[in-house]
Amino acid sequence: MSKPVLGYVRLRVKGGSANPSPPVGPALGSKGINIMEFCKQFNARTKDQQGEIVPVIITVYQDKSFDFIIKTSPAVVSIMKLAGITKGSPESNRRKVATINWEQIKQIAMDKLPDLNTLNVDAAMRMIAGTARSMGVTIQGAAPWVK
Repeated sequence: MSKPVLGYVRLRVKGGSANPSPPVGPALGSKGINIMEFCKQFNARTKDQQGEIVPVIITVYQDKSFDFIIKTSPAVVSIMKLAGITKGSPESNRRKVATINWEQIKQIAMDKLPDLNTLNVDAAMRMIAGTARSMGVTIQGAAPWVK
C-alpha cells in the first residue's frame, strides 16, 4: 500500500551543490522535510552533473518522508552551453546572439527526449529549435525533415 502524498515541490538546483540556504531550505522546510537528508541524497545522485542546473520534483508524503525525481537540464541551458553564450537576446526577432546547426539541435533533443511530451525525435527537434529561436539563436541549414 502506498503512502498518502502531502504534496510536490519543484526546484531547480545546481547539481552536486544543494545546501540548506534558499531556495532549497525554505521550500522544503515549509513541508517539514529533513533538509540535510535531501541535500545529501541530491548531491550524491547529481555529482556527475556538477554545476549544471538540474530540475527536481520532490514528492512529500504525510509521514514527512520524501522521494525525488531528477529531470534533464533545461533546453535553454543546453543551448547556451553549445552556443557559447551567457544569455539570450533581449530582442530575439532583431538581434541574433549565436548560431548553432541541426546536428547540435538533434543532440539536445536526444538528451531531453525522456522529459519531453513526445517520442518522435523530429518533434523534439522542433521544440528545441523553437526554444533556440526565441532566445535569438540562429539555426544553420535546412531542417532534416525538409527535403
